[in-house]
Parts: sequence; C-alpha cells; structure tokens
Amino acid sequence: MDSHIFTEERITTKGAEIHCVHGGSGLPLLLLHGYPQTHMIWHAVAPALSSDFHVICPDLRGYGDSSKPPGEPDHANYSKRAMAQDMVELMAQLGYQRFAVAGHDRGGRVAHRLALDHPGRVERICVMDIAPTLHMFDHTDQAFATGYYHWFFLIQPDGLPEHMIGLDPDYYLGEKLKRWSGPGATFSPRAVAEYSRCFGTADAIHASCEDYRAAASIDLEHDRADRSRRIESPLLVLWGNQGFIHRRYDLLDIWRDYADDLSGSVLACGHFLPEEAPDAVISALKAFFRP
Repeated sequence: MDSHIFTEERITTKGAEIHCVHGGSGLPLLLLHGYPQTHMIWHAVAPALSSDFHVICPDLRGYGDSSKPPGEPDHANYSKRAMAQDMVELMAQLGYQRFAVAGHDRGGRVAHRLALDHPGRVERICVMDIAPTLHMFDHTDQAFATGYYHWFFLIQPDGLPEHMIGLDPDYYLGEKLKRWSGPGATFSPRAVAEYSRCFGTADAIHASCEDYRAAASIDLEHDRADRSRRIESPLLVLWGNQGFIHRRYDLLDIWRDYADDLSGSVLACGHFLPEEAPDAVISALKAFFRP
C-alpha cells in the first residue's frame, strides 16, 4: 500500500491483535480479504477509493501480520462471529460506530456474519464471489467437492493439512492463485511475495485451517440458528464470470433469500476480483457506497 496515503496500525481486540492499514478521507469503508491472502489483495483498489472514503484494510485474525492464536477444541476463536467481533472493536477504536464493509472470499463470510450480529453497525455491505456458507454445505455434491476440495481438506483433524501444506507452502499458495483465477490472470509480484511471507509459517497455516474448521462446525451452528434473519442493510453481490461460483450458482437468486435490499453484477474475471478486475471493482464500490 502507498505509504503516502496509508498508515499501519496494530489494534488489540478482546481476542486478537489486528494489523491494519488505513488512509483517505470520507465515510469509513472496511475492506476484508480472503484466503490465502492478506490486506494486500486491495493494493490496486484501496488507493483509488481513498479519495472518497476512509479506507481500512485489516488482516483478519489468523492471517497476515495479525495474531494467530492456537485453535480451540470447538474452533470458536476462528468463527466468523469472533472475526466479525474483531472488526467491530477495530472500527470502534478508529472512531466509527457505523461503517460500510466489503469482503472478498472469507472476508465476505465475515462481512455476512457482521451484518447479522451487528446490524446497527453496517451501513452497506458488499460480498465478492461467494454464496452463503450454509447454502454451499447444504447443497454439497461432487461438483462442489471437486471445485472446492480445500473446504474438505483443510478441516481434517490432527494436523494433517498443516503438515502437508507445510512441506511446500509456496507451491500450495501458487496453485491456489493459479487454479482460482481466470485464464491469463497475473498477480503483482510484490503482493505474491507478501502472501508468501505471511502464509508460510506453521502458525499461519494452522490458523487458516482453523478458519475452515470453524466454517464446517460452529459457523454452521450460528448460521442455522440465524437462518430466519436477513441482512437488513443494502447488499451488493459481485462475482467473476470465469470462476466456479459463476458456473455453479445463481448468486442473486440465492442471496435474495438472505437479504431484503439486493443488487449485483458479474465481472469479467476469475475468483480474485480486486486483483483481476480492479477498475471494475473500484467503479462498482464507488457507485454503491457513495452517499
């Protein structure tokens, strides 16, 4: 991130220490990254948004330079509820009780939980290239298990995925970027180097597995308990036309069952919207989040 615009900060919440960069002026806009990345996924988007918003880009608990506590037996400290609570506390310490939020991949799932648990905090919400976690697990079939094999690999117990990924984390990271992006997609070498630096440690690999173990257990408990609740704030859904989500799901039809005020569009890219189609993402977010 441009150091002339963005300031680094480390903020302590009840359950973690969250590293973030923030800068710009205007309405507060929280940008949440996904797996296996860090806040750097926003490197081409955040500077352009900073002229209209105070942009806050944290590393989620367990990722980047944020703390990576050992997983608990029920994985609750890596639940989306815990991660969303981190974000509420982070934004409060930055002076904001209400804010807009956009999340890609895992960050979109944190944003979804944030909107359910703290509806009074969220002005508007955007999720990128995801269907709701509960819907995806409840509609699992061979196509889903093949395309999203990592959902089932990372939840295996007793350190199995940690050991296997740890044998060559750079290879695993590179394969994730290659297999989920659209044909011909390129990534900033600086961003990839940052992902590699942050992902390759034993505690980071463990934390990311705990994120997925929570998604397959306690997150589903929370989602089923709240299934009758709907996202109250306006919701924008963005996704790529070259990825699995587009091939597999009618996203607007699905999200319509979770939100009252819904809009969305498909972009010409694979899974990594902020890096593969930054101009389209910037345009969509400015149009949606501007007052």
